[in-house]
Amino acid sequence: MKEIAPKVYHIPLMPRNSINVYLAEGFLFDAGIKSSKKKLIRKLGNTSLHTHVLTHAHADHQGSSSAVCQHFNIPLWCSEQEKAFAESGDVTRQYPDPNHLISRLQRRFWSGEGHPVSKTLKEGDKLGNFTVIETPGHSQGHLSFFRENDGLLIVGDVATNMNLLTTFAGLHEPPAIFTLDKETNRNSLRKLAALKPKILCFGHGPVLVNDGKFERFVAKL
Repeated sequence: MKEIAPKVYHIPLMPRNSINVYLAEGFLFDAGIKSSKKKLIRKLGNTSLHTHVLTHAHADHQGSSSAVCQHFNIPLWCSEQEKAFAESGDVTRQYPDPNHLISRLQRRFWSGEGHPVSKTLKEGDKLGNFTVIETPGHSQGHLSFFRENDGLLIVGDVATNMNLLTTFAGLHEPPAIFTLDKETNRNSLRKLAALKPKILCFGHGPVLVNDGKFERFVAKL
C-alpha cells in the first residue's frame, strides 16, 4: 500500500497493477475480485476505513465488496444504476454479452456475493474532498471521483493505463467486450479530460502523474 497523495493510497491486488483499489480519506474505492479478499483485508489492516464505494459493479471491482464490508462493518455505496447488480452479485448480467466465455468465467471465478447498498451517489455529491462525476459508458452507472484541491482523479474503468493482454503500461479505452456504449464512454473521457487532472488512478494500470498526456490521448479519440 503506497501513499500517492495526502491521505490517498494505491493498493495493487494483482501483479503489474492489473487490478487496483484505492483508499482515500477513509473511503475504499473498489474491491478487486473475490479471491483478493484475504489480501485486501490484510493490506487494509488497521487503517481508518469508514465506507466502501464502487466505481461500478463489474466482477473485477465488486468481487471482494461483501467480504470487506462485513469484515470492517462498513456500508457500501454506488450509483443508483449499479445498485441492483451490487446487491444481487449478478454483476456480469450488465455486460454487453453475459453469455460470452469470458463473462461466464468471470461470473464463476471473479464475481463476489451481493451486499446491500446503503446509499446511492449522483453527480456533484461530496465524499470528503472528492466530488462525484457521473461517467457512464463502460457501465450504465459508472462513477469517477475528483479532488479539486490537488487534481487527483479516481478514474475507474473509463480508461485503462495498461494493455490488458500484454500488461504493458499505456492509455487505452476499456475493452469493448465489457463496455456497454463506446461513444458514451468517449464522452465521459472528454468530461474527465476537461477537468485537467494532475494524478490519475485507474482500475487497471499504474497511477499516472499527468503532464497533458491524458488530454492528448482523449483529443485523438
